[in-house]
Amino acid sequence: MGRRKTLILSVAVLLCILIYWGFYNGLVVRKYIVESRKLNDGESIRIVLITDLHSHIYGENQREIVSIIERQKPDIIALGGDIADDIVPIKGTELLLEGIKTLAPIFYVSGNHEFWTGDISSVKSSIREQGAVILESEYREIKIRSAELIIGGVDDPDIVHYEKPDYNWLGKMNSSFIRLKDAPIYKILLAHRPELIEMYKENNFDLVLSGHAHGGQVRIPLLLNGLYAPNQGWFPKYAGGIYKHGVTTHIVSRGVSYNPRLPRIFNPPEIVVIDIKGIADK
Repeated sequence: MGRRKTLILSVAVLLCILIYWGFYNGLVVRKYIVESRKLNDGESIRIVLITDLHSHIYGENQREIVSIIERQKPDIIALGGDIADDIVPIKGTELLLEGIKTLAPIFYVSGNHEFWTGDISSVKSSIREQGAVILESEYREIKIRSAELIIGGVDDPDIVHYEKPDYNWLGKMNSSFIRLKDAPIYKILLAHRPELIEMYKENNFDLVLSGHAHGGQVRIPLLLNGLYAPNQGWFPKYAGGIYKHGVTTHIVSRGVSYNPRLPRIFNPPEIVVIDIKGIADK
């Protein structure tokens, strides 16, 4: 084979690899480690974060996504909004919850698409029936082995447009969590929209978990983290990944939904795993 043919073949193989990699839409697991002195040295809590399912179904009875979550051995499962969809039937949401309800305590906050259904009460009832704790500008104190935690959550701001026109979303959030500001135990907030981090961090949460951005839809590894995201527009600041804001760590999931009409490029659906590890005081 001549040099020219070898070069053409090499380029073709490289292009095939890039196309496969770029348009790969299988579920991946993305892991983050967060350290804290609020947990005892050597303690570890594992959270599995699922966002933006949009009722998509991964295999019969959601077995594909459920088996991946099960393998992570979570202590907490956090559902960060848009788990249900306003167009796709809720069956995929119900199947997911049915599959994970015995794996770990489940905490849920709404996303904008649940409100867009026009029947948020029915959506929440379906989720609550599977044993999930729904957080609506409120929090729970929980204990995982010897670790004490606070986990709070806020409804999506679209509650104002689709359910409660007179609802003071920001005021309700701040009044609900102000008493936690100086709490010495580890505090987690579930909040669907990452672009509102400046509001969330005012309450001194140690960890904020969000979704909504879908990874910016299109990524270019090492160059562009996201091309476009809802409510952030072009080149979103919080497309997906881990961000630091003083005492607050912010993790944004790229979500698990997949729509063939709007392909994700270099941006496969992801299940996020967060290990919170206790470290000794210096």
